[in-house]
Amino acid sequence: MQKHYRRIRFILLIILLLNWFVAAAKIIFGLMSRCESMTADGFHSLSDGASNIIGLIGIAFSSQPVDADHPYGHKKYETLFSLGIAGLLFLIAFNLAKEGITHLFYPVAPQVDYRSFIVMLITIGVNIGVMRYEFRQGSELKSDMLVADSMHTKADIFTSLSVIIALIAIKLGYPILDPIVTIMISIFIVYSGIEIVKNASKILCDSVAIMDVRKISDIVLNVKGVKACHKIRTRGRPDDICIDMHVQVDSSMPMKEAHKICYAIEGTIKKKIPEVSDVLIHIEPKEKGRK
Repeated sequence: MQKHYRRIRFILLIILLLNWFVAAAKIIFGLMSRCESMTADGFHSLSDGASNIIGLIGIAFSSQPVDADHPYGHKKYETLFSLGIAGLLFLIAFNLAKEGITHLFYPVAPQVDYRSFIVMLITIGVNIGVMRYEFRQGSELKSDMLVADSMHTKADIFTSLSVIIALIAIKLGYPILDPIVTIMISIFIVYSGIEIVKNASKILCDSVAIMDVRKISDIVLNVKGVKACHKIRTRGRPDDICIDMHVQVDSSMPMKEAHKICYAIEGTIKKKIPEVSDVLIHIEPKEKGRK
């Protein structure tokens, strides 16, 4: 387990450094050229770095072992801290929208040259690489934090493309599009934040973790001695799924044998579905002649 979290920490640290590089490039050239949309996009990229720091703090909590106060472990802290990333996105979106609206009424003439386009194209290339790498690793490691952070970076790619459109518009003589694109960027950021909240709330509010319960029932019914199973429920994170169910066995079966069947069911489920960490089974007698 600790190896799992060390790998996530390493990924977050690499991406943190890359995000700071991207943010610095955009902010410096944005301020030099007085291009508001580029500067706004730079602060969006800076928030990517801040979200990496939030992620590292979340991983520090979620990697703690089981204790008396947390008998099911601390893994949901990773999901909880992903909401911190969403909150950061909403705050940045508000500030950018406010700046964009202000400059609609009090416009500033940006100065755009070929360096502005080069900076944006390089940073987009870096972001695409970061997003694909982080999402792939997050899916493989079943990490809410990495997947949420990759969505953050994906939003950064779209906003950066919007900035390039704004730069072209400015060169063509339409500087008014600069604050308009800034407002559009804030909308992209809000959307990313909402997606993170939706995904985290499903886990924190115990939404169904495995939609196809037939997959579970098929496994259980293949265990020797099981007559039927029903009331199957699942919840938890993608890498920490809890299952509870009712299982029927022969009414004349001794308690010791029924207990062995419970162990067999739990072991088989965990073998077939490695993401399952806990299985709670309620044994019921199945009377002969009853369906």
